[in-house]
Formats: sequence, C-alpha cells, structure tokens
Amino acid sequence: MSRHWMFARCSIAFCAAVLAAQEPPRTPPAAAQPPAAGAPSTAAQKIMGDVAPKLAELTDNVLFGDVWQRPGLSQRDRSLITVAALIAMNRPEQLRSHMARARANGVTREEIAEIITHLAFYTGWPNAISAVGVAREVFRDPPAQARPDPAPDRREP
Repeated sequence: MSRHWMFARCSIAFCAAVLAAQEPPRTPPAAAQPPAAGAPSTAAQKIMGDVAPKLAELTDNVLFGDVWQRPGLSQRDRSLITVAALIAMNRPEQLRSHMARARANGVTREEIAEIITHLAFYTGWPNAISAVGVAREVFRDPPAQARPDPAPDRREP
C-alpha cells in the first residue's frame, strides 16, 4: 500500500470517527417499501436495481435518505468531502455523478479545480489528472437544480 493511499484512508477514517463521536445515536430510518408500479425510478434503481436491488434500496434510503440528510454538515460540505474522497481513491465513475451533485449543491468550477490541484500533492498526480478529465466532462453541462439542504451552510459570510 502506498504511503499516499494509507494517508488518504487514515484521513477519511479519522473524519468519520470524529463526526460519529459528535453525533448522538439516531433511530434508523423506517423500512423501505419497494417502488410502486409506475413510480419514478431513482438513479440508484436505474444504475443497479436490476442486479443488486438491496444495494439500490440502501443507496436511496440510507446513504441519500439518511446520511446525506443529517444536519451536522451542509449538502455543499458533504459534496466537497465526497469529491475529495473519490479523487483520493481514483474512482472516476462515481466522481462524475458526485461532481455534478457538488455543482448542484453550490460548489463552483473554480472550487472543484482547486480541490483537484490541492489533492495532487496529497493523493498523487495521476489521481488529479484523472479528476481533471472527469471535471472537463461535468463542466460541459450547466449545474443541475440544487436539492433542499437540511443543514444550511454555516460558514461566515
């Protein structure tokens, strides 16, 4: 395991541990019901529902229905963290959709470029170069409509 990869994994684990220690235990979300016939499919259902329906359900209900909705971080902050983690792990397929989501959550092109540049020194040049290619694709389209944020950005103006 390369030293950079080890540092990236340790950083992510540390952040997760700090956030978990700050939050009181929560009650789990209600059990999910399968989508009704004719109901609109989610992105997760379209991407993986035919092969791994439980994974699609967990993605919809736990990851995006609970974790992404927690009040401890804004949607924008969660997007910044997720984009950085995916760059560090060199996961361009997932990075594409999360970069688009970050733009919808108010992260600018300039901020994404700055994240990529900054991470080149911590996670490796190849990861940054891969992320540039993904960003180029994502930047071709205008940002999608932002989702409601249960934890508004708490940064000072």
